[in-house]
Amino acid sequence: MSFGSVYLFIPLQNPPNKATHAENHIMTKKWPVSSLSRALSRAYTTTTATTTASFPLKKVTRSNFETALKELKKLVRAADFVAIDLEMTGVTSAPWRESFEFDRYDVRYLKVKDSAERFAVVQFGVCPFRWDPLKDSFIAHPHNIFVFPRRELPIDGPSYEFLCQTTSMDFLAKYQFDFNVCISEGVSYLSRKQEDEALRHMKSLHDEESLHSLCYLKEIRDIPSMSMADILFTERMKSKLSEWREGLVRNVKGGAQFHEGLNDSKQQYQTIFFKMRPALVLKEFTSHQLRLIQLVTKKHFNNLVYVRVNGENSCSQQLAVYTDSEEDKDLFMKEMKDENRRAAEMRITAAIGFRHVIDLLSSEQKLIVGHNCFLDFAHVYHKFFGPLPSTAEEFVSSVNKYFPHIIDTKILLNASNCLLQRMKKSSTSLSSAFSSLCPQIALGSKSSGLAFTPCVKVEVQVDNMRSSNWNSGSKHEAGYDAFMTGCVFAQSCSYLGIDFKLQLPSEKLADNEKLQKQLNLLYLSWSSGEIIDLGTGDRTAESVSCNLKKRYPKILFENIVLVWGFPSKLKAREIRECISKVFGATAVVSVYHIDETAVFVQFHEAESVSDFLSLKETLERKNDPISVFHPLSKLLEGGNTHAASYETYKEICSSPISKVLFADQAEAVGIKWKTKLVESVVVETKEQESFLGAVVDTESDCAEETKTMDSLLRLWCR
Repeated sequence: MSFGSVYLFIPLQNPPNKATHAENHIMTKKWPVSSLSRALSRAYTTTTATTTASFPLKKVTRSNFETALKELKKLVRAADFVAIDLEMTGVTSAPWRESFEFDRYDVRYLKVKDSAERFAVVQFGVCPFRWDPLKDSFIAHPHNIFVFPRRELPIDGPSYEFLCQTTSMDFLAKYQFDFNVCISEGVSYLSRKQEDEALRHMKSLHDEESLHSLCYLKEIRDIPSMSMADILFTERMKSKLSEWREGLVRNVKGGAQFHEGLNDSKQQYQTIFFKMRPALVLKEFTSHQLRLIQLVTKKHFNNLVYVRVNGENSCSQQLAVYTDSEEDKDLFMKEMKDENRRAAEMRITAAIGFRHVIDLLSSEQKLIVGHNCFLDFAHVYHKFFGPLPSTAEEFVSSVNKYFPHIIDTKILLNASNCLLQRMKKSSTSLSSAFSSLCPQIALGSKSSGLAFTPCVKVEVQVDNMRSSNWNSGSKHEAGYDAFMTGCVFAQSCSYLGIDFKLQLPSEKLADNEKLQKQLNLLYLSWSSGEIIDLGTGDRTAESVSCNLKKRYPKILFENIVLVWGFPSKLKAREIRECISKVFGATAVVSVYHIDETAVFVQFHEAESVSDFLSLKETLERKNDPISVFHPLSKLLEGGNTHAASYETYKEICSSPISKVLFADQAEAVGIKWKTKLVESVVVETKEQESFLGAVVDTESDCAEETKTMDSLLRLWCR
C-alpha cells in the first residue's frame, strides 16, 4: 500500500525538524533524497531583487529583511488591499488526517490545527496592491520572504521541530524552491507568546537577581576545599588587585592624571576606563581562575566590582571595576542593570523577525486577501501569535480580532454566478482562476496582439523598477502566488461592479457593499462546502456546495459508527454485506474507508448505532457457537475489532499523537476497550439473547429454520 507520502522528522538546533510515516519509514536528520538533493545542489544566491522567468519579484532574506521591512511598512500603509500566500513543508501528518466528507466541522478544525502545529512555513508571500488613479491601474509590490524557525535567543527550552512531508517537499523542489536560501538565510521569528516568555525571562534575570546574574554570572559560594595551587593563585590575585587599587588611590590623592592602557609585561592585565571608571581587564585566565578572582573581589574588596561584559564581535570581557564609594557602586550597578535590560530588549526585538510583518498587517487593519486560506490563517496564528485554540469558534474569534477584514477569493468565485460564467465553469483553483479571469496578466508579454476582454490593469514595482510587461512567473512561489491572488481579487471586484476609478482615497475597499456578503467567510472544509463566518462563528453550507461532486448522500453524524482494527483483507463492500445481513439490506447508507484499518459506517436510522454497538459487545462477551457463526463474526475475526460512535473519532483526532495508521493511533491514544456503547445503560442479558437470537440469520424468514439452527449449534457445542 502506498499513500504517496513519507514524513521526515528533523529536530532543529538551528535547521529543520520532525516527521513520521509508517514506523519503519521514519528517517532522522535526512532530507528526502529524491527531491531535495537536486534543490540543495543549486548554487546559493543572495540577491536582493530577483526575477523569476523575468517576473519582477522582491526576494527577502535575513540579510536584507530590515531594509525590506521599512519599505514594506510604507507600501502596506498606502495599499488598498494586501494579498498573501504561504508555502509549507506539508499538509497532513497521516493519511487518516486528510480532509474527508465525513469530517464534522469540529473534527475538520482539529485536522487543520494538527497540520498548522506540525508543519513549517518556509515561504511567505506578501503583495500590497495600490490603485494608481493617474494610470488607472493597480500597482502591485510582490515580496517573496523566506522564513525559517531559527533559535535566536539563548533561552532554555526544546529546539524547534516540524514535519516534512516528502510529497510537499518534492512539489517545492519541482517548482525550483531554494532550500539552501531557506535554511541559511530564512528570516526567523518569535510568536507573541514566545516574546512574552522571553520578556518574563529577561525581567526575572534583570530585576530579581544580583548584578553578577545580570552580567550572566551565577552567585558564587566559597569553594569548600581549594588546592594549594588555588590558594597560591588567590593570594597572588589579592596582592595584584590590592596593588592596582592602591595605585589608583595614590594617583587620585596626588592629583596625577590617570592614563588608559597601563599594561603589565605579559599583557595579562590592562587598565582602561569603563563607564567613566577605572577598570582592570583580566585576560587569558581559565574559567576556574576567573571564578577564583570573582571570589577574591567579593570577599576582600568592597570598592571593586567583578563584571563580565560583551565587547566587540560579541566577545565577552572580564573586568574588575573600581568604584570610589558605596553610592558610586550602587550607581554603577544600576547602570549595568539598565544596560543589560536594554541589550536584552534589543535582542528580543531583533528575534521577533518576520512577525514584524504580521504585526504590520494586523495593526494597519487592511483588507487581507487569500485563496482557500483557512489553513494559512491557522499557520499565521500558531506561528506568530500563540497556541491554537481548542475549538473552531475560539479560533475564528481570535483571528477576527487580529484581522477584521479578510476575503477568500475561492469563496468570492463560487458565490457569484457571474464569475463562474466568466471562468466557464472551470476549476476554482488559483492558477485556473488567474488564467481565466486575468489572461492578459497571466500571459504577460505573450499577450501582445491577442484579443481579450478588457480587464483591470496591474503593474508590478520592485524597488525602483516598475513594469507592465513580463513573462509569466513561477507558480507555487509564495510571492508570485500572492500576486496572482491579488489579481484574481481585483478582476473579480471589477466583474462584480466595483469601479476603482470612482473609489475615493478616503473609502476603504473592505467597506464596499458589494463585498459584504463574502467578507470574513472562509471554507472550513472545501470537500463539504462548509463555510464559517469569522465575525460570528456561524457555519453554513452555502449553495456553493452543490457545485461539489459529492460521493455520499447527506451525512448524519449521529447515524455513524466508527469501526477499526478489523481484518485488513475486508473491503467496504464486504463490511456492508456483513452488517446488512443482520440489520437489513437498506440499513446501511454508506461505508467509507478512513484508511486500511478503519471505516465509517453510516446507518439509515440513529437507533441502529446503539443496536450495532450493543450486539457487537454481546457477541464478543458471549463468544459461544452462535457468536462464532453470526454474520458479524467475519468483521470481528481476530479479536481486535473496535467500534464506537462518532465522538470517539473526534477524541482520537484531538490527540497530539500522530501515528500513520488509524488503528495504531487509537491504541497510542490509550483506548483499551473494544466497544463503547452510546448510552451507559446495561442491557438485560435476557434482552440481549433475545435480540441475538432474532438476528442469527436474517437471510431466512422462517422461524422454524432459526430454531433448527439453534438446536444444531447447541448439539455441536456439547
